[in-house]
Parts: sequence; C-alpha cells; structure tokens
Amino acid sequence: MNICFIMGKLIEDINFRFILNGKNDSIVNFKIELLNNSVINIIAYNHQADYCYRNLKINDTISVQGKLNSRLGVIAEKIIIWKDDSKDGKRKK
Repeated sequence: MNICFIMGKLIEDINFRFILNGKNDSIVNFKIELLNNSVINIIAYNHQADYCYRNLKINDTISVQGKLNSRLGVIAEKIIIWKDDSKDGKRKK
C-alpha cells in the first residue's frame, strides 16, 4: 500500500467542482507547501471535499493522510486542521 502522511500550509484557494452522473459527487484540489518548500497537490472527494471547501483557508496548517496517485499527488482520506495557540505558540487540533 502507498499510504502517506504529510503536513503543510495551504497556499492557494480551494478548487471545488460538483460532478453530475459520476462516481464522485464533489471534488476539490489544492496545493500545500511542506517545510522543505516542496509543493504537493491534494485531491479530496465527496465528504472530504465538502469538509475542505467549508473549513480550509489559505495559510491554514493541515495534516493529510492519504494515498499517492500516479501523478504524485495525494488523494486525501483524512484531513486535520491545526490551529496556533496564541499563548505558547504551539499547534493543536
């Protein structure tokens, strides 16, 4: 299996598409920048796509659990948004 876990900062607006008569109802794709400045394309479907569209904003730090696809992007299965705690500078869910 090709499961991956990555964490990075959302660097562009979410591209949301709604598909009729297809296998998936909704699709989002967006890019995140990792600590080493590499950029990864993230794709999410259906419920994960709806969650991303409603909750993610540019500069949010997120972690993604998913699978690598043939184009070296990640198909998201689980996404967690990390928030900064202003008192101690640590990140929390």
